[in-house]
Amino acid sequence: MPLRSLVFFLSCSFLLMPTAFAADPEPAFNTGDMAWILSSSVFVFFMLFPGICLFYGGMIRKKNVLSMCMQGITAGAIISLIWFICGYSLVFTAGTPFIGGFDKAFMNGVTLTSFLPNIPNLPEVLFAMFELTFIAITPVIVLGATVERFKFSTSMVFMALWALLIYCPVGHMAWGPDGFLASTGALDFAGGLVVHVTSGSSALIAAIMLGRRKPDGISSMAPSNMALNVLGGCLLWGGWFGFNGGSALGANATAGMALLNSQIAACAALVAWVLAEWKLHGKPSLLGAISGAITGLVIITPGCGFVTPLGAMIMGAIGGLVCLWAVNGLKHRFGYDDALDVWGIHGIGGGLGAILTGIFASSAIGGDGKDGLLYGNWRQVIVQSQDTLLVAVYTMTVTAGLLFILDKTMGLRVDPDVELEGLDLAEHGETLHA
Repeated sequence: MPLRSLVFFLSCSFLLMPTAFAADPEPAFNTGDMAWILSSSVFVFFMLFPGICLFYGGMIRKKNVLSMCMQGITAGAIISLIWFICGYSLVFTAGTPFIGGFDKAFMNGVTLTSFLPNIPNLPEVLFAMFELTFIAITPVIVLGATVERFKFSTSMVFMALWALLIYCPVGHMAWGPDGFLASTGALDFAGGLVVHVTSGSSALIAAIMLGRRKPDGISSMAPSNMALNVLGGCLLWGGWFGFNGGSALGANATAGMALLNSQIAACAALVAWVLAEWKLHGKPSLLGAISGAITGLVIITPGCGFVTPLGAMIMGAIGGLVCLWAVNGLKHRFGYDDALDVWGIHGIGGGLGAILTGIFASSAIGGDGKDGLLYGNWRQVIVQSQDTLLVAVYTMTVTAGLLFILDKTMGLRVDPDVELEGLDLAEHGETLHA
């Protein structure tokens, strides 16, 4: 074959086979899903900054409001860095059924085009950011039980260790590859177990180990600023739509159902709480109303994408009554100073919501193909109950161990004179003026 003919033949061959040498095409991400998760990440971010800081700050004495805000925003920053360094990898990479590995430490391999095999519609970097907002707020919930007496330095170390030793293992077990809780068939759409049972269970142990707050003889233990409390509570309420709806990981009908169920449960719990409080105390309170709404949102978190709207309403109403009893009856019966009722609302409410999900889950809605007790699957209640107990016991055990070690090394509680003066001025050199 003449040289000219050989060159022509080879040139045509290259032109006819471009795919053999072309780069792999970029994944076809869904821009609508991406926009919804971007928005949901912002919603959940505002639950912490400033939502929970204002919500908690308005319920404590004026001399400690800035301390609460300082603990919240600093813990959120520290935990966000932990998520980047190793938290994301420990939760969402393969390892054991109880914890992931370090393959994606420092977000190694998380690029503009990478994605998780089970979430091909979203870039992995966006999924990682959305999940960062979850871990950033969860440990801060615990601080509501320990306000006005927990040393700032110790509390920050506790927050960091809590994220690593409690959130990461439980998150991996529920949502990670081959996680233990997922393998049992547990249903946890948006974090009833991972967020609320963990934070609530830890709060109970922390409140007991730190002991009761000391009255100063001047200011009451009643909320110092209900306007801040309601503003923060409403930010939490709105942010919860991103928390629950975003957990559908797409702009789809499941996200819409999660939003609807969240609103219905919140309203049902609010009404149930207000009516019961009115009956018990003769007057309905604004604090009770916003507490009831938050209770309903906690209750529905594990099942918001799995139950019908009617189921959400019943769950919310039951939760409002049970958590009101926990806050007004159980706490006073045993005398622990869970200052802002984290155990009563998040611990009991989160556990109750997980168990009720096992009753009301419907495969017609989602349910990962699983029905609950009402639809003939009584085993789901057993699964939800045993996994709730497992998470609670694990969390309480680790919390007790951490606080015992920190107490012996750093000390848990501020000095009595600091507590009397107020943590704002004594620990941070700042104070709210009249």
